[in-house]
Amino acid sequence: MTLKALQATSISRNGVGAFILQCKRLDFHYCDWAGSSQGMNLFLQHNLARFAASHPSIEIHVSPRPHRHPVIRGHFINGTQHSICVRNLEKGQVLQKAEILRHMSGEKAKRLKGGRAVGSFNEGTRGVWSPFHGAKAPSFQG
Repeated sequence: MTLKALQATSISRNGVGAFILQCKRLDFHYCDWAGSSQGMNLFLQHNLARFAASHPSIEIHVSPRPHRHPVIRGHFINGTQHSICVRNLEKGQVLQKAEILRHMSGEKAKRLKGGRAVGSFNEGTRGVWSPFHGAKAPSFQG
């Protein structure tokens, strides 16, 4: 009796095997003249090289945007973009906003079903509540 091996290919899932970062590019837009870009300019001068070296899988673009507030825009592999305005923030806060974009998935924020904090596919063990359940209303006999 001969044995045949199963020919099955594995389905790739993010987080199983190799993790694929969802953010593919970060654009840093700044203004040389405006005071609201002071923290962004300090970040670009002091922290950007270290940030780019520690995240080699993310493409970094830096471009001036005269007479506008500074913005960090993230481009994701699913085609979406998210922007965060970093006006009047310090360089440490700009780094935090860049980290937020780096960790994002690019998906839109989804509202939880029913507005509940916990979602479940199963109904509760007690069923769905209705005002018609429970004890009967007292009847008044005169």
